[in-house]
Amino acid sequence: MWLILTLLLFNIYPNEDWGATGHRVIAEVANKYLTNNSNERIIKILNGETLVNASTYADDIKSDSRYDNFYDWHFLNMELDDDYQDIIPSEKGDVFIAINKCIDVLESDSASDSEKSFYLKLLVHFVGDLHQPLHIGRYEDRGANRVYVKWFGRNSNLHRVWDSDMINSHNMSYSELAVNLPNPDFLVFTDEAKDFERADVLDWVNEIHVYTNQIYAGVSVDDKLGYEYQYKNFGTVEELLLIGGIRLAKILNYLFD
Repeated sequence: MWLILTLLLFNIYPNEDWGATGHRVIAEVANKYLTNNSNERIIKILNGETLVNASTYADDIKSDSRYDNFYDWHFLNMELDDDYQDIIPSEKGDVFIAINKCIDVLESDSASDSEKSFYLKLLVHFVGDLHQPLHIGRYEDRGANRVYVKWFGRNSNLHRVWDSDMINSHNMSYSELAVNLPNPDFLVFTDEAKDFERADVLDWVNEIHVYTNQIYAGVSVDDKLGYEYQYKNFGTVEELLLIGGIRLAKILNYLFD
């Protein structure tokens, strides 16, 4: 967990966006929906590295000062009653800008192989971050990092509960969780069969922000969370991991098939 002083100074989220397990689940789901052509090109770009392994790269580099400019790409700050098109984006970037930048580089004929490998790894991670609703949280509490709660009697915060606490409490590996996600036919999202379009990213931000509002409304500072909260909310975690993986595959098929 990042030191509180670091959070105060730099307005960044802890190094656990969805946790490593959540990001690996999304990448594993995406693998199932890739076309053969996309899969072959991705393997080549990543020099044989798997999407699952690449999915945590953007968190791994947070400790390297050479990549400080990418910190703000993991999230965006937005008031609960706003839509993204109504706000002034951060000059440092945000997760919406990040996803579009990654797509731009991967579509570019002039980008080098190393650039494409780097931005592909970032893309896999940031699509995952977008589907963790508290990465579209309020500025004043750093995406609920300052909504302090107890999780099974231990100090935590609402952001961390959704990043990793519920997933860790479920006690499954990423591969076990990926194969036990809901049937996509029962998703509340109805447009996932259509091909990806660039405008979809904006729609996804605003869709996920609906979940952000619901999560904030359901918890207060110092709440004691545990079995009941896990029971009521883990289905939403599973749904978002699944939809994040499907949407990641749609972008990758758009780019590489």
